[in-house]
Amino acid sequence: MDTMLAGRFHLDSKKFVVEEVSVPVPGPGEILIEVKAAGVCLSDVHLIDGSLVPLFATSDVVTVGHEVSGVVHTLGPDLKRGLTVGTRVTLEAGKTCGQCVGCVRRRPCTQMLTAGIDYDGGWAQYTLARVDTLIPIPDNLPFDQAAIIPDAVSTPYAAVVATAGVRPAQSVGVWGVGGVGAHNVRLARLVGAAPIIAIDPLPSARERALAFGADIALDPTADDFADQVRAATAGRGLDFAFDCAGVPAVREQAASALGLGGSLILVGITPRPLTITEGLTFNYMQKQVRGHYGGYPESVTELVQLTAAGRLDLAPSITDHIPLADAADAIHRLENKIGDPIRLILVP
Repeated sequence: MDTMLAGRFHLDSKKFVVEEVSVPVPGPGEILIEVKAAGVCLSDVHLIDGSLVPLFATSDVVTVGHEVSGVVHTLGPDLKRGLTVGTRVTLEAGKTCGQCVGCVRRRPCTQMLTAGIDYDGGWAQYTLARVDTLIPIPDNLPFDQAAIIPDAVSTPYAAVVATAGVRPAQSVGVWGVGGVGAHNVRLARLVGAAPIIAIDPLPSARERALAFGADIALDPTADDFADQVRAATAGRGLDFAFDCAGVPAVREQAASALGLGGSLILVGITPRPLTITEGLTFNYMQKQVRGHYGGYPESVTELVQLTAAGRLDLAPSITDHIPLADAADAIHRLENKIGDPIRLILVP
């Protein structure tokens, strides 16, 4: 077990390759995880196509992947937690930097590091994890479903319950019903939002949104789109509009669909500028724009509990399983929406 396969992105040459690398050795406070499943996220695609640039890269080459589950394989020294070899775990999608003013003062970290972007992630046979980023999972939670909880599920979960704070009977619109947006619909349903309006140009995505709990699914290109939103909300407009696409045109349309005091929640990421061209009415209607990124420390733990208790079934979210060696094919399928996937899972 001296070497292993890993999906690596070379930041200097902008090339992705699955190659043999040395199996990492856990240092103080670290654990070596044998990876059982790793999700393929649109953020991974954006990293590889160059539209997502690491903010705090620690190396010129990084093992991709921030949605990971597996089992504890090797314990490093100086652990302050009683995990044992063989424990089933999922990994948080990032970690605190431990050096900023926030970390030093035990406040929120101001330089959160993202796995598979800023440091080595889990598109590999083995991956290192800092002990505080591990969440034990029960035997009845499959590895593939556990792997997608960090990010694909925890990001919209935190957006719904924390950033937005959606309450029962508040109206919600979700733009872009892909991997994140589909779960945004389900989680809005879980907290009692009504009505839930899903917006996507793909008919298959709109059908999926209805199956996932949306009350209405609309085509954003329809000539009477604004009228349909007003009708669905009894003329009041949306309380919350979630942009899960990260597209400027989506943000413009979503902002215009908000009602009095409504908030646009930016869940999807993009390097392009944020522009709101709406004028006086944006002020008059007291609308807001809120940025959102990832989950919160408690998000993954709470979602593991919800799925284990049967409140959230993630089986329909798993589109396909792909060998790690074919990671490039998985990237191609997601980037081009071949088969309209929710989540593709890499299996070492």
